[in-house]
Amino acid sequence: MPHIGRPAEPDKRTLRREILAARSRLTVDDLRKSALALAEHALLLPELAQARTVAAYVSVGSEPGTLALLDALRARGVRVLLPALLPDNDLDWGAYTGEGSLARVQHGGKMALFEPAGARLGPDAVTTADAVLLPGLAVDARGMRLGRGGGSYDRVLARLERTGAHPALVVLLYDTEVVERVPAEAHDRPVHAVVTPSGVHRFHAA
Repeated sequence: MPHIGRPAEPDKRTLRREILAARSRLTVDDLRKSALALAEHALLLPELAQARTVAAYVSVGSEPGTLALLDALRARGVRVLLPALLPDNDLDWGAYTGEGSLARVQHGGKMALFEPAGARLGPDAVTTADAVLLPGLAVDARGMRLGRGGGSYDRVLARLERTGAHPALVVLLYDTEVVERVPAEAHDRPVHAVVTPSGVHRFHAA
């Protein structure tokens, strides 16, 4: 007799594929409008309003846009750190001082990334951040984040925990990417907030 109960939650690979397919259908106008709305809502977050240093990233392709937010933070006098991917998938960091401080870097067969062109500050630089903007594909009602699967930000979160750093953890997503549940593993940690083009979702469990 078949077991009757809750439907099985989708595996990470399936969920990633579905979300990336949906993102690929977004138009240039969709991306532009979403980026402006995301920046507007994110700048109202107390965690960002009070931050002196924010670790962030430059969006690529159809990811929720971050450049408008990065420039607005910098205009406020916030020190913005951006990641540089290392050969072992860990992240180094450098300062963002405007679009002219970015270099387009191709990492093998992966998507090209925009990374800080200036001096590298070391992987531990992220521990100085008051808030960390994490890329992601989805976040569920518990605040659990689905990443792309490379493990870079798992290392960042482990480094923060190991050093006793407790920055606010914020993810930028599209509205449809806040879901009921994503598959989570023992090492996964919930985020504090998600910003979407329509507003902010907070997670008290974090």
